[in-house]
Amino acid sequence: MNTIENSSGRFSALWERNRLKTILMIGDAAAIWTSFLVALTMSSFDQRHGTRGVLVVTVFATAAGLWTVRSQGLLLARVSAIRVVEITRLARTVVILFGLLLLFDRVVKVDLHIRDSIPACALAFVAMILVRSSFRAWLKNARGRGRYRRRVAIIGTDAEATRLIELVSTHADIGMDVIGVIGDRGAAEERGLGAMWLGEVDQAEELVESLNMSGVVIAPGGVAPSRLNLLVRQLHVSGRHVQLGTGISGIDARRLRAVPLAYEPLFYVEAPSLAKAQVAIKRCVDVVIGTLATVLLSPVLIAVAIVVKLCDRGPVLFKQTRVGRNGRTFGVYKFRTMHVDAESRLAEFNDANERIGPLFKMERDPRITRVGRFLRETSLDELPQLINVVKGQMSLVGPRPALPAEVNAFPPALRVREQVRPGITGLWQVEARDSPSFEAYRRLDMFYVENWSLTLDVMIILGTVEQILSRFVRIIVGRWTSPEPADSAAQALPVEMSVR
Repeated sequence: MNTIENSSGRFSALWERNRLKTILMIGDAAAIWTSFLVALTMSSFDQRHGTRGVLVVTVFATAAGLWTVRSQGLLLARVSAIRVVEITRLARTVVILFGLLLLFDRVVKVDLHIRDSIPACALAFVAMILVRSSFRAWLKNARGRGRYRRRVAIIGTDAEATRLIELVSTHADIGMDVIGVIGDRGAAEERGLGAMWLGEVDQAEELVESLNMSGVVIAPGGVAPSRLNLLVRQLHVSGRHVQLGTGISGIDARRLRAVPLAYEPLFYVEAPSLAKAQVAIKRCVDVVIGTLATVLLSPVLIAVAIVVKLCDRGPVLFKQTRVGRNGRTFGVYKFRTMHVDAESRLAEFNDANERIGPLFKMERDPRITRVGRFLRETSLDELPQLINVVKGQMSLVGPRPALPAEVNAFPPALRVREQVRPGITGLWQVEARDSPSFEAYRRLDMFYVENWSLTLDVMIILGTVEQILSRFVRIIVGRWTSPEPADSAAQALPVEMSVR
């Protein structure tokens, strides 16, 4: 009996550790299977070999695809958490899969033509991106309710440790619960971290073990070099995850190159580079997609306009002055989501502002109409800004256009955001839209201006789709479940999907 219980316990623990990886693997398998089944059924292959032939190739493609996904590290959180890396490796996966299919045809002689394989692989690539976007949206919603997190400590009590705590608390959706800080007690109390202090650095390994933490994040300068080397080695021996901060911010990780110096690990930081062609291409993309989207979404625009009008017979559109590129003001268009007198009533609610700094937000703003709340949750209220994009006042992607009053309260360094056109969506909306932290707003906007590229824009658009999916999940599921209370003051970073 005890043997059965022990086996059951081990299986349960194994499932808990690998649950996210298993769910993602099932999603990838479903994407590949469905893509090949659809593509081969609709091609001449089905006519030549029938259902049995289609199933043989589909089974092989699914098995080979999963093997390739695993070989590319796409089941690791540290890979899948970075969209640009994930999509690059997914593209590599389907190329390898295509090669394996050619080899399979040579060996088994299934008469699989290239014209059959290419559409199937292309469809599998798109399907896996969609599946992983849905997975990320679901996971973000689950982590927002306190699930799928891992317990970690910040080692260090200096300014960088404080910044790391703020960073991970802003991005709770990536799944880390910071249990506390380990380092000098006096420095921790001086920086307001006294309540989070767990012990001295010499006690780090013992604390990580006794508090059942999955790993640590080490602030550079928080640990003496000789102690740091021993600490990293001992934590790895005990199976813990170790992440080292760099001490720098605002630089895209893709600009960092590991360049060892005399066998010591150093980073080379590449200067930002942006070809003029990218600027021109960005504007062309804005005009083409903005125009096409306006035409294709016209039925949706008309339907929303009718609903807004029927809500209270007020104006359909709301035009508001915002600050754009080079500090020029313009009128931004939105579907009206508030009562007609909302602007005049703003002063009544200043004390209820839930954001830190010059930005204003109320989760339950009484000025928002019932229809307006749904439009905001689904981002449908932003669709009229396609007109601003076509007119050249905005871009599809960029920092959100700020109000003149907000800009007047911005620190001078943040005015750098006016070097680029404001966008319908942006990095801040994708990564920290619901965070009250003005520091997150400042940091992400400045990061975009410093590091923007067409690739980053594509990642932000994909992230926006995931945000919308996440909100739909919250609308459908979240209202029927109560959020689980967080058990620490700060959270963040990818969870169990075998992070190592």
